[in-house]
Amino acid sequence: MDLHLLRRGGRKPGHVLRRALKVPVWADLGLRLGAAFGLVAIVVLVHWIDRAGLKDTHDGQISFLDVVYFTMISITTTGFGDIAPVSDRSRLIEAVIVTPIRIAVLFIFVGTAYNFIIKRSWERFRMAQIQKNLTNHIIVLGFGVSGSEAVAELIARGTSPECIVVIDPSEARLEAASRLGCNVMAGDATRDATLLDVNVDKASAILVSAGRDDTSILITLTARHIAPGVPISTVVRAADNEGLARQAGASTVINPVRFTGLLMAGSAHGTHVADYITDLASIEGRVQLVERTVTAAEVGKSLSALSSGRGLRIYRDGGTIGFWEPAAAELKAGDVIVEITPTPA
Repeated sequence: MDLHLLRRGGRKPGHVLRRALKVPVWADLGLRLGAAFGLVAIVVLVHWIDRAGLKDTHDGQISFLDVVYFTMISITTTGFGDIAPVSDRSRLIEAVIVTPIRIAVLFIFVGTAYNFIIKRSWERFRMAQIQKNLTNHIIVLGFGVSGSEAVAELIARGTSPECIVVIDPSEARLEAASRLGCNVMAGDATRDATLLDVNVDKASAILVSAGRDDTSILITLTARHIAPGVPISTVVRAADNEGLARQAGASTVINPVRFTGLLMAGSAHGTHVADYITDLASIEGRVQLVERTVTAAEVGKSLSALSSGRGLRIYRDGGTIGFWEPAAAELKAGDVIVEITPTPA
């Protein structure tokens, strides 16, 4: 689907979401036109072979040009009457062979008009409505190495691709995201209008990975300004920029370089530490880290008494409580816990 403009609430036009097409537009059009011209060529061949059964009232001679002319007016059902089938065989050919081909060509052209005008217009309208009503979705700003891995992991964990919106200025990256089934939009995520077009304030999470720390921090600042209550995870690669990302409004700051260093340092003192951390981070591992709110049935119990997994940490009133601390002996309503649980089979 081509990019089209959308105007809402008096704001400047933004881009409409897109989803992947099963067949590219140019390929679809080429196949349809190829089929139509192929059928026309068959009719020309049939008429040329049976030209003795045709009569030209103009000069009495049937040339190849006359055959092409008669084929076109026959296929289009124009029928001027200057050339007509006169033999029984020619009339049988027109009834049995040419008429079905004429109907097939007509359906091809009608189907093409429907697909490229009516259907695609409806798809654009439908995507605009989806865009207008987006809520509780995950927005991925930047589909580079980190962004694409995050989307793949989200899908592996059960998130529907239709609930993921990817924004990136690169058409090649958007094509890769659309093949996964995600909604995609070409645009500059540092601009308010781009984020407003995907209802950033109604998202469940925002993942920022622009490839450059300065761009990622600017995107985070823009997103936090528009969506003050939405969790934002930002990827930065320089340790000095972690604090800036938090000041810009990132709820979580991820430094892949530092994380890689931690894995390498852990592997220096034990061969299994890095494996276990990797196991925790991926849905393909045997265990996974889960963050959730304490249920009513768990209130009053200790963090170590969880039946769903091994409790590690409690987040309460802006602070953190480790499993070894006395406060972890009693869970309270509103607590957010982090636990290790077995990966579902």
